[in-house]
Amino acid sequence: MTTNDQELEVKYYISDLPALEARLLSLGAQLVQPRIQELNLRFDVASGELLRTNQVVRLRQDTQARLTYKGPSQSQEGVRVRQEIEFIVSDHRAARAFLEALGYYVSMGYEKYRTSYDLDGAHVVLDEMPYGNFTEIEGPDPATIQAVNQRLGLDWEARVPESYTMLFEYLREKLSLPFSDLSFENFQQLTISPADLDVRPADK
Repeated sequence: MTTNDQELEVKYYISDLPALEARLLSLGAQLVQPRIQELNLRFDVASGELLRTNQVVRLRQDTQARLTYKGPSQSQEGVRVRQEIEFIVSDHRAARAFLEALGYYVSMGYEKYRTSYDLDGAHVVLDEMPYGNFTEIEGPDPATIQAVNQRLGLDWEARVPESYTMLFEYLREKLSLPFSDLSFENFQQLTISPADLDVRPADK
């Protein structure tokens, strides 16, 4: 959910995702998108400037192919705010070739399963990542996000400010992981705890 090309969200590590989904349904949340696998390609330039400056150029495939730019983030009343420009492209392969022709390269691939709900003017997603489960609450303003957060009974102080890819980079360095893609296959033989990610569950 973006307002004037601005993304406002908070993210949490969740220990019991089915329980949170049951809570959403009990509160009357409306299902927007049933569980779907997302395949993402993140692009950078040879100097690594986008990663270094916390900018994102991403090509995603879910129900459609989507090209996204995200700018550096800042905090506003405890909510992460960043510029986001996203639009649908008709041809995933052509979009990738277009970016590569401009000098971008695929710096990493990552995947997740996502289920999406709307509740009280906010967009709540349930994300299954290779290293754990999370929820994100996106809304038009911090007050809406905080109100939905309270209804869900989540610990506001357990917010995770880092992106999924930055959490992965932290984990790669901490555990000396030999791979560069955030895929379920790569994590198949690994057990990752909240402590490994330096986060704590918001639903406890």
